[in-house]
Amino acid sequence: MSTPTLSIRPGHPSLLELPWETPLEDWDDPHLVDLPTGLHRHVVRFVAFGDDIYAVKELPRRLARHEYRTLRALEHRVGPVGQAVGLVDRGWVTPDREFSAAVITRYVKFTFTYRELISGGNFGPRRRQMLDAVAGLLVELHLAGCYWGDCSLSNLLYRYDAGAIQAVMIDAETSELHDELSTGQRQHDLDIMVVNLAGGMADIAAEQGLDLDDADLTLGEDVAEVYRALWAELTETVVIGVDEGFRVRQQVERLNDLGFEVGDIELLPYADGPGRRLKLSVSVGGRTFHSTRLHDLTGIEAAEAQARQILSDLQYYEAVGDRTSATGKSVRAIRWRVEVFEPLLNRIAEAAPGVDAVQRYCDFLHHRYLMAATAGMDIPNEVAFTAWIDQGMPGIDPVDQTTVEV
Repeated sequence: MSTPTLSIRPGHPSLLELPWETPLEDWDDPHLVDLPTGLHRHVVRFVAFGDDIYAVKELPRRLARHEYRTLRALEHRVGPVGQAVGLVDRGWVTPDREFSAAVITRYVKFTFTYRELISGGNFGPRRRQMLDAVAGLLVELHLAGCYWGDCSLSNLLYRYDAGAIQAVMIDAETSELHDELSTGQRQHDLDIMVVNLAGGMADIAAEQGLDLDDADLTLGEDVAEVYRALWAELTETVVIGVDEGFRVRQQVERLNDLGFEVGDIELLPYADGPGRRLKLSVSVGGRTFHSTRLHDLTGIEAAEAQARQILSDLQYYEAVGDRTSATGKSVRAIRWRVEVFEPLLNRIAEAAPGVDAVQRYCDFLHHRYLMAATAGMDIPNEVAFTAWIDQGMPGIDPVDQTTVEV
């Protein structure tokens, strides 16, 4: 038996002790852990090393190399994708066999599968959040020039993102990267998604003993509708007068409010119609505006909706606190992190070990807001936190989404 070639990115365990000389389905190793997963064409197993869990997927060599390269490239273009950390090449095996190679990805913490989301009794209120999550991810991928080719329930993971849900792409074996996608490529990707999601929902209905008529077969069509509305919002042509420069800032702020980074801005002559006018062309990047801003200010890593809510807490702290610091915003952000955020995060971790503490912090902020709205006055953190703990640390109710700002 020959020895496989392992390519592992720095910062991760070598994984050399795993039985790479045998097929994944035959593994019986102490590092193996059982985690829920969707339906996959290839064998997928999970291994734990320290606090991290890794997914290992076996597939033919060409597909494995393609998926590894694609996921690596997407890390720099799109936020919510699985992180490829290693590639296994069994050089002595015929390249078209499943056993010839494997891709290793880092399991995304605090995520759950579509079965956990859809099969629960609370899917009704969460359905709109799922539409937004899948549509938003597809928009990000298409803006980055990525044609997925296989968007399905099984190829996504989900995680709570403040009062929203974030979808995470975990499979890229059919993906293609281009400088820019055509309308036809984007539509084809949507068509595949619609069919795949309908099939997934039909499978779930069958498992639950429901008639096909009771399956949520329009889920994919509704995702496509949300996608088209968001795509139009991001790519519409805006025509402004030569003396309406303020509308450039308005457009950028509107896109930032949606969570998208804005890159290059072009003002091009626009000849149609009377008067001198300009066409505003904006290059839109990933949906990471608030998470990037939060990290730049405080060093905190958070998902986009989480970051937006946490930033509002920082702004609240700045508004009610001492605003006379000579060094300004950066010092106040550090003080907020040291005096407010980290102590509360530690208390959350002590009260509920193993939870997503950042998400639970957002739950607390929402609870504090509800208390303040009821009382008609600001509620001190200590009072609100004690009440939140006493009530069992309630999460953000998807039905009660009047606001998530604090």
